[in-house]
Amino acid sequence: QLQLVESGGGLVQPGGSLRLSCTASGFTLDYYAIGWFRQAPGKEREGVSCISDSGGRTNYADSVKGRFTISRDNAKNTVYLQMNSLKPEDTAVYYCAADRKRYCSGLVDYWGKGTLVTVSS
Repeated sequence: QLQLVESGGGLVQPGGSLRLSCTASGFTLDYYAIGWFRQAPGKEREGVSCISDSGGRTNYADSVKGRFTISRDNAKNTVYLQMNSLKPEDTAVYYCAADRKRYCSGLVDYWGKGTLVTVSS
């Protein structure tokens, strides 16, 4: 069974940090670009960041540039999202997704079920 599983979400105070992980089972991530998306209550899902299959190319939403860092360890079949200087507006369910291409095309083949990040004092 092909799955993406996110972990690392939780409650954090404003200004704090979290690291999300996205691990694949049933397939190797080596041949996929991987994206992180988020959906806040009452809002549409939005793209946060994406990394190419080799890790050589990354992109970020303007709202997270300079605060979030995406990386991958293909040997561990895992992609990470390091989130620093978190703000209440970062509160959302975060999803990882396997792109249909090796670069970030935005066309998703597989979705994880999400992990909740809550930024609140």
